[in-house]
Amino acid sequence: MLPAPFQLARPTELAEAIRLAAATEDSHFHAGGTELLMAMKLRLLRPELLVDLKRIAGLDRIAWAEDASVVIGALATHRQVEQDVIVRRHLPALAALCANVANVRVRSAGTLGGNLCFAEPHADPPTLLAALGARLRLVGPDGEREVAADAFILGEFETAREPAEIMTHITVPVPRGPVAYRRFRHGERPAVNAAVAWTMAADGVTIERARIVVGALGSRPQDVGLLERLLAGRRAGEAAEAVAQGLTDAVGEIEAMDDRHGGADYKRHLAGVLITRNIAEAAAQINGATP
Repeated sequence: MLPAPFQLARPTELAEAIRLAAATEDSHFHAGGTELLMAMKLRLLRPELLVDLKRIAGLDRIAWAEDASVVIGALATHRQVEQDVIVRRHLPALAALCANVANVRVRSAGTLGGNLCFAEPHADPPTLLAALGARLRLVGPDGEREVAADAFILGEFETAREPAEIMTHITVPVPRGPVAYRRFRHGERPAVNAAVAWTMAADGVTIERARIVVGALGSRPQDVGLLERLLAGRRAGEAAEAVAQGLTDAVGEIEAMDDRHGGADYKRHLAGVLITRNIAEAAAQINGATP
């Protein structure tokens, strides 16, 4: 099926793109189009105007920032992120994730910002970016604002982005400790995924702060707060035991929904397995420094 008729605009300036979108009641921004065009072909979306962002310079740039973070343009493709020297050096877990998104066609065309803005629940990047404390820059008719990655996706295909706002870049702080990401997938999409990121204390063996985020099993990525609190202040060598003690209660609190990827209880079980393996990997990453 072909998309319903629509107008296409190809601005070269950010301000022009925002103006065009704000002036049209039903408009959508086009980045990689891997999700959007499929929805249009199925007539699930029928935009009056499609605003193509690919001619706006700089939206795919990846750079190092002086505050020890990596700034990734929202139009950077998964393939770009995977291969970028800065990302591979400072955010290897993100590079590895992007190397395994969907298939090579999607990785070559799909963008990191587009993935976040579409908010498909069964996606890889939102979970890891939430665990890493990423910040998303949005620019719209009312100016610029920043939204934390873990607050951006509100639900299934729903985000904090206003209709005429454009995500320009994602800022990812370089982690001060181990990071681990795992997923279980059917086909090209994760049925469940989980990310762990530890901030280590000055002694290198005490967990100052833990982030544990699960995704794909519910409508949005979720913090596993019970386990995060159990790990704070513990030595890395104690992490596996602490998580084992609280895992059943923690997994039981996770929002999960039945869908073609499995039942809610099945996906909660998978989340527990992935969390346990991520904790073991995080501890192994600093095992050489652990007395």
